[in-house]
Amino acid sequence: MKLRPILLIVLLVGGFWFVTTHWSAGSGGLSLGHFSLTGAHGAGSALELTEAEAAPTYDTEEQNNIAVYKRVLPSVVNITSTTLVFNFFYGTVPQQGQGSGFILDKSGHVLTNFHVVDGANRGIEVQLSNKHRYAAKVVGTDKVHDLALLQIQAPDLQPVTLADSSDLNVGQKVYAIGNPFGLSGTMTRGIISSIRSIRNQDGAPIEDAIQTDAAINPGNSGGPLLNYRGEVIGINTMIASNGADQSSGIGFAIPINTAKAVLSDLTRYGRVKRPSLGIVSYAIGPDLAEQMGLAADSGVLIQKVIAGGAADRAGLHGGDQQAYVGNTPIMLGGDLIVGIDGQEVTDPQDISAIMDKHQAGDTIAVTVLRGRRQLTVKLVLGEAREATT
Repeated sequence: MKLRPILLIVLLVGGFWFVTTHWSAGSGGLSLGHFSLTGAHGAGSALELTEAEAAPTYDTEEQNNIAVYKRVLPSVVNITSTTLVFNFFYGTVPQQGQGSGFILDKSGHVLTNFHVVDGANRGIEVQLSNKHRYAAKVVGTDKVHDLALLQIQAPDLQPVTLADSSDLNVGQKVYAIGNPFGLSGTMTRGIISSIRSIRNQDGAPIEDAIQTDAAINPGNSGGPLLNYRGEVIGINTMIASNGADQSSGIGFAIPINTAKAVLSDLTRYGRVKRPSLGIVSYAIGPDLAEQMGLAADSGVLIQKVIAGGAADRAGLHGGDQQAYVGNTPIMLGGDLIVGIDGQEVTDPQDISAIMDKHQAGDTIAVTVLRGRRQLTVKLVLGEAREATT
């Protein structure tokens, strides 16, 4: 007798479940394929999900995006540098910085920005896309061009392919792959917005820097900027953020041809033997040229030749009369450089761009105006010193 109430309850619950899950009120019969939901007016409505019957297809642009990412990702690395810094409360403590880089060859050479590894007195670690980590040694650095060459010992490395960055055009498609904010393996895309000369965080010029709207953020520094074929055209290095420390759609990359010009010296000497004319220079524009009575509208005025330097050995003249441009003292009376190897020179950036194509010891032809007389002299490039061109 005691089982009857229990059986009755089980039958009532079972019946309620059967009716609510299998009875379709609008059809007058059983509906075995749907789950009924009671609507606002008490009517049941079946929930039906539509699923794709085939694998997803990609358009041509998507296919290229995916192909570039898959091909280049194994070549992009995450770089962690550790520096001991002094903290007032805790004494000397480790501080870590992060950036990106990319593999140049199967010997384990990795290119990145100098500022990514600057001051790393407690080691540099490189993490590959397969999550394996390796200690890295610094082969050489070039602070002026914000470049550093590292090397790791790792098997089965996949190098990038380097493009020619001398013929880039505004509007062409680019990709950036790196580790923004530590988010490894991130790809963004955009276009080349401009090719312009800028100055890096230390004030050194970057000639023909690649401006892009591809999102570049902290952690992208040192990573590759790629063309649509996945070839490296630049090294992502800085953003214009107006203090926000995040992407504003204006990022800059060092052209890969600049890196090519210094890699040989980094591997051979551990530093860049930058070529130099051995002068202290000043850019002359049309207004100043007219005031000074010069025979050209623009050029680079030699204020001083460095004793024993290339210009000094070639017999070029520095200034001998002091004057002021605003509050800036300059020396007048020196030779005005207007061309090198047949290329017009209007400012020191023109000279820097030409120097990037040469090495110390190369011979060049320098065209100068000495008063009203034009001269072309042969000059053997020396090695750069601080504050000289």
